[in-house]
Amino acid sequence: MQTLADTSCTDCFIHSRAAYYPNSEEHGTDVGACGFGSFGATVNGGDVSAASNLYRNGVGCGACYQVRCSNSAYCSEKGVTVVITDQGSSDNTDFILSKHAFGRMAQTTDAAASLLALGVVDIEYRRVACSYPSKNITIKIDESSSNPYYLAFVIWYQQGTRDITAVQLCETQNFVCKLLDRSHGAVWTITSPPSGPLSIRMLFSDEEEGEETWIVPVNNIPQDWKAGETYDTGVQVNL
Repeated sequence: MQTLADTSCTDCFIHSRAAYYPNSEEHGTDVGACGFGSFGATVNGGDVSAASNLYRNGVGCGACYQVRCSNSAYCSEKGVTVVITDQGSSDNTDFILSKHAFGRMAQTTDAAASLLALGVVDIEYRRVACSYPSKNITIKIDESSSNPYYLAFVIWYQQGTRDITAVQLCETQNFVCKLLDRSHGAVWTITSPPSGPLSIRMLFSDEEEGEETWIVPVNNIPQDWKAGETYDTGVQVNL
């Protein structure tokens, strides 16, 4: 099976296979390995997927792929764009789509039923930019967090085609920064986080092109941040 590492053509489609997971007619799972919770079930209209090799130890969480099936009798040329929110593989697949996304690869409702009956299909895929026109990148504080002792969060609405490979938190007054750990999936954590309002720095990386860019949002995480809260960073990223 080919993976992204097998080609230097960033726009080329790569051949693989895809399945779908049950009980996902309207959206995906809210217990995905990326740690997105209910957001991971409903983002992108429920067109989400688990990935095997493309999960990349959590670096692949939030990435978007165009996936289209190969059977011309059933499949549309456009296919569906999915967001990676979980890890998993089945029957030599790169993707386990939500049932909602799997059906959207088809030309018609009847064709979707035929696709679903097959269960596993040949597909081709490529990385594409994630786009959330009405949304800024958002920080969701994990429920396990406890101010000021421990901070964990996930990043919602990751945009563009690059991966977020590092995150720093900086004190806004003296600019002392600390590098966070990726505990699992898309969950970034730090024990004894910096105090005061916190400026977040995110490293957006393109491994194939060897390019890296630090993004510093205009909005800070407030000093009195709370577990379960979401904070709008005020930025959209198109890298």
